[in-house]
Amino acid sequence: MSTEIEGTVEATAAATAPQGIRKNGKQWHEPKTAFRPKAGNGTYEKRQAERVAMAAVKAKEKEMKDEKEAARKVKIQAIKDKRVKKEEKARFEKLAETMHRKRVERLKRKEKRNKMLKS
Repeated sequence: MSTEIEGTVEATAAATAPQGIRKNGKQWHEPKTAFRPKAGNGTYEKRQAERVAMAAVKAKEKEMKDEKEAARKVKIQAIKDKRVKKEEKARFEKLAETMHRKRVERLKRKEKRNKMLKS
């Protein structure tokens, strides 16, 4: 058992072998290593796989946004149609106050025909 402990102590001592005394006198600092920002990069295949995955995620996000926008537009169109109907109803009620009921109904029919011709 003591041989195992001695072996591990020797291995750690070899791993942290001194490089010599520092010139600036700051021996308590860790020795610096070269800055290599691309040292941990993976292979080309790995980057390609990540790109494919990101493209799939972006496509899904775009699809979800499009669905949400379509639902929003449907809702807005329903509100606009409702407003138009309400305004038309109010206008005919105002006409009915001054005109006879049958004449107002004739005007409604005539306007419906004109709408059909225009569209």
